[in-house]
Amino acid sequence: MFNVVTKTFQYGGQEVVLETGRVARQSSGAVMVTMGDSQVLCTVVGAREAKPGQDFFPLTVHYQEKTYAAGKIPGGFFKREAKASEKETLTSRLIDRPIRPLFPKGFNNEVQVICTVVSASKEQDPDIAAMLGASAALTISGIPFHGPIGAARVGFSEDSGYVLNPSYPQLATSLLDMVVAGTNEAVLMVESEAKELTEDEMLGAVLFGHMEMQVAIKAINEFAAEVGKSAWDWQPEPVNSELKSRLQSLVGDELAAAYIVSDKTARREAIDALRSKALTELTVGENAADASEVAGLFNSLEKDIVRGRIIRGEARIDGRDNKTVRPINVDVGVLKRTHGSALFTRGETQSLATCTLGTMRDAQVIDALEGERKDRFMLHYNFPPYSVGECGRMGPPGRREIGHGRLARRGVEAMLPSDDEFPYSIRIVSEITESNGSSSMASVCAASLALMDAGVPVKKPVAGIAMGLVKEESGFAVLTDILGDEDHLGDMDFKVAGSESGVTALQMDIKIQGITEEIMEIALEQARDARLHILREMAKVIGYARPEVSPNAPSMLTMKIDSDKIRDVIGKGGATIRSICEETGASIDIEDDGSVRVYAENKIAADAAKQRIEAIVCEAEVGKVYKGKVVRLADFGAFVNILPGKDGLVHISQISQERVNNVSDFVNEGDEVLVRVLDVDQRGRIKLTMKDVTAE
Repeated sequence: MFNVVTKTFQYGGQEVVLETGRVARQSSGAVMVTMGDSQVLCTVVGAREAKPGQDFFPLTVHYQEKTYAAGKIPGGFFKREAKASEKETLTSRLIDRPIRPLFPKGFNNEVQVICTVVSASKEQDPDIAAMLGASAALTISGIPFHGPIGAARVGFSEDSGYVLNPSYPQLATSLLDMVVAGTNEAVLMVESEAKELTEDEMLGAVLFGHMEMQVAIKAINEFAAEVGKSAWDWQPEPVNSELKSRLQSLVGDELAAAYIVSDKTARREAIDALRSKALTELTVGENAADASEVAGLFNSLEKDIVRGRIIRGEARIDGRDNKTVRPINVDVGVLKRTHGSALFTRGETQSLATCTLGTMRDAQVIDALEGERKDRFMLHYNFPPYSVGECGRMGPPGRREIGHGRLARRGVEAMLPSDDEFPYSIRIVSEITESNGSSSMASVCAASLALMDAGVPVKKPVAGIAMGLVKEESGFAVLTDILGDEDHLGDMDFKVAGSESGVTALQMDIKIQGITEEIMEIALEQARDARLHILREMAKVIGYARPEVSPNAPSMLTMKIDSDKIRDVIGKGGATIRSICEETGASIDIEDDGSVRVYAENKIAADAAKQRIEAIVCEAEVGKVYKGKVVRLADFGAFVNILPGKDGLVHISQISQERVNNVSDFVNEGDEVLVRVLDVDQRGRIKLTMKDVTAE
C-alpha cells in the first residue's frame, strides 16, 4: 500500500531521518523529518497554473506546533490550538526567508508550505528539522526550485568553540544562538543573537554553519534523486524587448532624474506620476500592451537605474556615498508620564520608544512545547500606515511587526541587568512614526535610549544599522544605512546591532542566490564603523542609565527572610499578606528561598510594607526594650504583645519595684507599656520585665 523511502544521516550528534511515501501522499511533496525525538511533517503544494493577471509570487509558509506533540492539552477555555503563537510566526519567517529567493524569477504560481510539529523533544528546538523538511519537500516536488537548502543552529563558548545544533541546556550557557541557511554554494539567511561577540567571531559562526550543513544538502539531493518527481515544464515569459525600448524612450530620462530627488515623498510622487504616464500611453492604441507587463518593465527600469548608478560609484539616491550614515537626532524624556521615553530619528526613519517597568508578576507567561516559562522582558514593535504616508489596515500585529520586534529585542536583551540586579519586568514599545529604511534598527537605538532614560542599569548602550548590497557581473557595492528604495531594489538586507565592544544581534536576508565571504566581511566592517558613529551621537544626549529609576515607576525594595517565616507573612489563607497590601497599597512577591520584593507607587508605601513584614518575621532579642500592649491579665502576671504574633509574660514579681498584690492595680488590658526581654526559652516563650525600663 505504501511505497516508503527513507534517507538517514548524522547531523550535529543526532540521527536525522527523511521519510516520504507514507503520509500526505496527495501533496506535491511531503517529508516526515525525524531529528532525535522531534518529528515534523513538512508538506508542499504548488498550483500548476498562475492566476490570470497575477504579477507576484504567492508563497506562504506556515509552521505550526501541536500541543499533543509534547503530550499536553491546550490551556484556556477552548481546548484546541488557536492563532499562531509568536514562536510559530517567527519560525514561519525563518523557513520562508531562505527558500523565497530560490524560486525562478517570473514564477507566479501559488505555493504553500506547511510544517507541522507532531512530536517534540524538550531538549531541542524543532525549527531546524522543519527547515530541512521544507527544503526536502520542495526538492522532491518537481516545483521549480533552485535548492535544496541546508540549515544549522550554531552555538559558541570560549571553552568549546562553535557547536552545531546545540540543545536548550547548551544554549542557556552559550554566547551565541545563530541559525544559518544556505545552498551548497552560498549563505542565504542568518538570524542570531549574541553576547558581544566580535565581527570575526560572528563571521566564523556563519562560515562554520554553512560548512556543517553541507552533509544535510548532500543527503537531500540523494533523497531527491531516488524519489523526486519530474520537474514541471515551466519556462519564464520572454522579455518584450520592443516594449522595453518604448518604455525607456518614454520615461527613462525622467525616471533617472526622479531618482536623484532626496526627499522620499517628492520622489515617490514623481515616480508614481511617471508610472501613470507609462500605463496611460503604452496600454492604448494600435500597439497597446498589457498593463501588468508595462508595470513589470517599469519596475525593472527602476532597478536598472538605481543599481547601475551604485555599481558605477555614483552618488546614491539621497546624495550620500556608500559608507555615510544619514543625519541623526536624539531626544529622551519626551513623554511626561512614561517611565522612560526616547525619540530617535535617522534621516526619514523615526522611532518613538517607551519603557515601562512593572513587578515580576507582570512577566509574560509562555506556554511552549518544551514547558512553561516566564519572560520578564518584552519588546513590541508597531508600524502604523501613517509612517509611510499611507492609509492602511489597522489590526493585530502581523508577521512583519512580530519579526522586527524580535530582532530589536535580540539587539538589546544581552545588555539588560540580571533579575537579581534589577528585579523589574520591562516592556519596550517602539512606535515607528516615520519609515524610510531599517526601522527595526532605529527601534534598537530608541529602545536603548528609553531604557537608560527610565533608569534601567543597562551594561552598555546598543545601536543598530542596516546594510545593503548591489551585486552585478561587473562588481558589487555594500551600502551603509540603506533607504527603503535601496532595500526594495537591492540584493541584501544585512542588519547588525551591538555595543561598542561587540555584536549582540545579526540578521541577513539575501534576494539572490547567496553571497560570498568577502561581501559579508566588508558588510560587517562597514556596519561596525556605522554602529560606533551612532553610539557616539547617542552619547551626546545620554550615554549611561540615570542613577535612579523614574519617579513614575513603581518603587521597589528587596529583603530576605527566613524561609520558615514565609507562612507567617502570608498568613492563613493569605490573610496577613493581603491585609498588608490593602493597607499600604504595595504589591509583595515572595520566593521559596525567602527573597521578598516589595513594589509600591512610592517609597513611603514600600517602606511601610517592608516594616510590616519585618515586624512579623523578627525575633525578640534578649535585653531589648519594646513598646507593647497588655492583651491579658492573670493572677500571676500580665501578657504583653511586643511583636506581631508574639506575646511575653511579665510575672507579677517583675511588674514593679514595689510589692504587687493585684496585677490590675498597676496595669489593665489595652495599656501600652515598656518592657524589656529577660529570656526566650527553647520553646519560644518570652519572659519580660517592667522594672526600671526606660525607652532605648
